[in-house]
Amino acid sequence: MKAKKEDNVPIPDPLAHNYHADSWQKVIKDFDGHYPSGLKDNEVSAKRVIYGFNEMLLKSTPKWLIFLKQFNNVIIYILIMAALLTLLMRHYSDATVIGLVVIINALIGYFQEINASNALEKIKNMLSVEATVIRNGNRFDIPSRNLVPGDLVYLEAGDNVPADLRIMDADNLRIQESSLTGESDSVLKSNASVAIETPLAERVNMAYATTAVTNGSATGIVTATGLKTEIGLISQSVSDVKDNKSPLTKELDTLGRGISWFIIGVAVITFVLGWVMNVYTLPVLAMAIITMIVGSMPEGLPAATSVILATGVQALTKKSAIVKTLPAAETLGAVDIIASDKTGTLTKNEMTLQDIVIGQTHYRVTGTGYAPNGQIFKNNLVIDASQNKKLEMFLTMGQQANDTFLVPENDQWQINGEPTDAAFLSAYYKAFGQKTPKLKEIDRIPFDSDYRYMARLVENQSGHRFIAIKGAPDKLFELASHSKNFDRDYWLQLSQQFAKTGKRVIAVGYHNVASDEDKVTHELLSTTGITFLGLAAIIDPPRPEVVEAIKDMRHAGIRVKMITGDSSDTAMAIGRQLGLAHDIKAMTGVDVDALNDQDLAASVTKYDVFARTTPQNKLRIVQAFQANGLITAMTGDGVNDAPALKKADIGVAMGIKGTDVAKDSADMVLANDNFSTIKIAIEQGRRLYDNIRKTILFLLPTSFAEGLIVVMSIFLQQPMPLTPTQLLWINMVSAITIQLAFIFEPAEPGLMNRPPRKTSAKLMNRHDIFQMTYVSVLIAATGLAVFEALGSNVSFAVASTMVVNIIIFGKIFYLFNIRTEAPVLSRSLWSNPMAFVAVGLMIVLQIFFTYMPFMQNIFSTAALSWLNWLIVILTGAIVLVITEIHKYFRLHKQVN
Repeated sequence: MKAKKEDNVPIPDPLAHNYHADSWQKVIKDFDGHYPSGLKDNEVSAKRVIYGFNEMLLKSTPKWLIFLKQFNNVIIYILIMAALLTLLMRHYSDATVIGLVVIINALIGYFQEINASNALEKIKNMLSVEATVIRNGNRFDIPSRNLVPGDLVYLEAGDNVPADLRIMDADNLRIQESSLTGESDSVLKSNASVAIETPLAERVNMAYATTAVTNGSATGIVTATGLKTEIGLISQSVSDVKDNKSPLTKELDTLGRGISWFIIGVAVITFVLGWVMNVYTLPVLAMAIITMIVGSMPEGLPAATSVILATGVQALTKKSAIVKTLPAAETLGAVDIIASDKTGTLTKNEMTLQDIVIGQTHYRVTGTGYAPNGQIFKNNLVIDASQNKKLEMFLTMGQQANDTFLVPENDQWQINGEPTDAAFLSAYYKAFGQKTPKLKEIDRIPFDSDYRYMARLVENQSGHRFIAIKGAPDKLFELASHSKNFDRDYWLQLSQQFAKTGKRVIAVGYHNVASDEDKVTHELLSTTGITFLGLAAIIDPPRPEVVEAIKDMRHAGIRVKMITGDSSDTAMAIGRQLGLAHDIKAMTGVDVDALNDQDLAASVTKYDVFARTTPQNKLRIVQAFQANGLITAMTGDGVNDAPALKKADIGVAMGIKGTDVAKDSADMVLANDNFSTIKIAIEQGRRLYDNIRKTILFLLPTSFAEGLIVVMSIFLQQPMPLTPTQLLWINMVSAITIQLAFIFEPAEPGLMNRPPRKTSAKLMNRHDIFQMTYVSVLIAATGLAVFEALGSNVSFAVASTMVVNIIIFGKIFYLFNIRTEAPVLSRSLWSNPMAFVAVGLMIVLQIFFTYMPFMQNIFSTAALSWLNWLIVILTGAIVLVITEIHKYFRLHKQVN
């Protein structure tokens, strides 16, 4: 609903109107503005009541509530339950350790969410601090927060646009909008109306808040302030987008719920049957049930998972991939789709001159970006430009018709000026080094929106003067038509061919003048004409490492989709160079807007390129992929990518050229801006998932075996061979030794040949459940069998100590089975030396547990003879033999 003035006259709603399609005179009338005098003070006050201040105030969740939310997790519930149980049993040290794990997990989650709120703060800080406004017939500076719709704002080079403006008059105005639209070059602006369906990147009569004026000046009327600006809508989207749980977190939550209900169910049934059967007295039975729960509860699972993920995060950091959330380290391993911004992510965001055509000769320029590293080729042979007069003339004129600076800074080449001009400077440096021609400037015509070329009058050391000119081909074609030898049709066809491949075409020429000529004017050039030299084709090139990375990702079953603000032709041309698909299909932002969410989800997977997109388009595209059950990553570097980065299952931002907003919205930051690092992260993510899965498949049956011993003892009406303290010891030493062996487990062979796992996939399949069941029964049965067989031949303490060690050695032998899919007696046995270190540490701890007097007092243990140890080792080996036989038949069945 539109807001109302005090006199009930409707006022414009920036979200409901397309001011780019109206004349600027109508926009002034709609906002009750005044040109050229501007608003009066009383009008400003009245409008502020309606529109508020030009600032972005978003509702934020209190930090204490963010912290409390971290405890709303099934795994955390299990840990808290385990802590309470150990506390009730007066094992304060164990309760303290588990409690610390709970707090640490909560703190990690808390700081992750705080990063997301930082993104909103960075957007707020992007708003210009001051604005030059015209009010009461005077022009003066005010704080930009005091602007209201209807204000007249004056812009000049160096300003940041303080609000969304409809341009009324422009003098060679160019605005850099790449962080908002994805366009790599600055945009030439005018006051002409455009069609209502014109996408954001092509609205040449609008200036948007936070973008930067690079050239010229203009006056515009404010059409939107604060949250109703385009950047405000982005900040609102970032605020509204809810964080998705990672696939692993969802699977662990499901597993945690299943385990907790299963253990509670078994505990209740066992308690009821034990009470009915009158096996033990009620206090003894209650303690037995608590013992069973403590033994069965895999309290080490969240900690082990966190440690595995943390080491993965550390490994990725060394590879320049900074992961901000632990689950994100694994999420990339499940990715089906990588939806990537083009400019600055797939491409360098550095315009590069790639082709030069002089007459009938085509030269190819190598090297990408502004760094002057490359050569010029003709027919695959390197050309010395200093020995080629026409080529030297072309490059010199392109270098002279230029007002941009290109300088090295902190190992990066930085520009001050226009990217297109920088491309010519880089090409000149590639040919002649970083020396500049000894020419003296006499006069110049800066780039003008009406004439669309730049000309510079210079004098050489001999006193000869000439005009270097560079600009739009059609304009220079007109000036070159004075020459009889100029073949306009040939050059027009050539420029169109380059344009179809997504390249920007620039024409270069010159004109000799008298030695006393000291002025260059449009009239002079249109009268005398120019000598046409040739064309240059410029493009924002793909990053060299990206092509190979995309090829590897396609081989791994991952599809890369490009989302950009560029035109369809440019985007498809880049897509073909990148090798996104065999037959690339493109969809525009206008097409996306025309579809509802259901129709977009039904068609989005058919397209490889999305062109002329807005930030809202990017967000909807990511949501459409997710609606198809596809784990989606989003990569980007601009403010316009922030909502999609936050919505994606994993957002990946560029660390060097990425905006602070993008980096704070993302889950992972590529410190080196190298897209191929994502491939490394995907492989690492798959390895982490495998190792977490192995940890779970190792931990659950061995934990259940402990609880099963208690349950079986109850129903066999025999003394319990294990005490609660012994069960806690087993879980504790397992968690700090053999469980952590999985941290160092290398990737399985052929890891990147596998397709991404499906979202419907579960951590445990039927085979896993079957193996978990029989391993649990096997360890529990062997332990009880030994305990029963020893009978009165040994003391209870000796028998109990043997059962503890049988469980431990059952775990040790099971570790070598579960570590890898390969047979245990193969080369893979030695692939993880840390597994042997972990086992060695475990055995040392068990010797202390068995023989140290103070340990015997705490855990009710007794020393074992060498025969006792032989029995322990043989019963543990039974687990390895049976599981290896099972593995052999399973793998044999898969092969056949």
